[in-house]
Amino acid sequence: MVRYWTGKVVSVIVSLFILATATFFLMKAIPGDPFTAEKAVPPEIKAKLMAFYGLDKPVWQQYLIYLKKLLHLDLGMSMKSQYQTVTGIIADSFGFSFRLGIFAIVVSVVVGVGLGILAAMYHRKLIDSVSMVIAVLGVSVPNFVLASLMQYVFGVKMGLFNVAGLNEPLDYVLPVIALSALPIAYIARLTRSTMLEVLSAEYIKTAKAKGLRKRVIIFKHALRNGILPVVTYLGPMTANIVTGSVIVEQIFGIPGLGQYFVGSVSNRDYTLIMGITLFYAVILMAARLLTDIAYGLVDPRIGLRSRKGVS
Repeated sequence: MVRYWTGKVVSVIVSLFILATATFFLMKAIPGDPFTAEKAVPPEIKAKLMAFYGLDKPVWQQYLIYLKKLLHLDLGMSMKSQYQTVTGIIADSFGFSFRLGIFAIVVSVVVGVGLGILAAMYHRKLIDSVSMVIAVLGVSVPNFVLASLMQYVFGVKMGLFNVAGLNEPLDYVLPVIALSALPIAYIARLTRSTMLEVLSAEYIKTAKAKGLRKRVIIFKHALRNGILPVVTYLGPMTANIVTGSVIVEQIFGIPGLGQYFVGSVSNRDYTLIMGITLFYAVILMAARLLTDIAYGLVDPRIGLRSRKGVS
């Protein structure tokens, strides 16, 4: 087990190093610089700014300085937001993105698993058909289209929800639906297909022969095996919600990381782009580790040792 987790930690460190290196050199490959704007900056001021942020040094020196700062968990200063550190910007804005993401993940799992179970229990009946139609719509409609449509219909036309911000509990409804629609669709289809397979297994037939109630069979015996693919999907689902929130936050005017990430790209704010990218990477890798832990908790027969060759 120690070797397993040591390998996981080493894998995370190597992945972060590769990502940090790739992001750094990609930023340097972008034409222009952070101080190129519509209004020309006087050469003297631009030279001082380049020197202040170390952009006047050779690229290899900038790279070594960047790695040294990363070792001290220093993401640097934002090049466009005056007197603000990248760490400070992330700390101030991540709370909104975190709450939105947590709600979307919970809704995705609860609704997706629920629809999948209903579809499997009432196979080839009306509930099954309705669940799969919802799943198809969730896969087919991009989250930014769904977000814009709901914002217009339920916010502008009907006035049921605010169209921007997260000031009240109801303000979470529309962005959470927009973020969770695609994961709900995938989870519902995964749960349905796996539950149909599990319900035809011999031990389920034995449980039925013993006279156990249908609800007991589903939730006590079948669900544990039927939910395993959903646990596996938790990592990619987190990635989908985290990356999808960038656009959704822009549409609903949520002051989360999304607005800073989009703004940093258009403003060529190198330090902020690299800082948020690495921060997102850490979240996704942490989600993958939690998925591994959850896999073992759902089914104790799947031990970490038995998964060494797979992970």
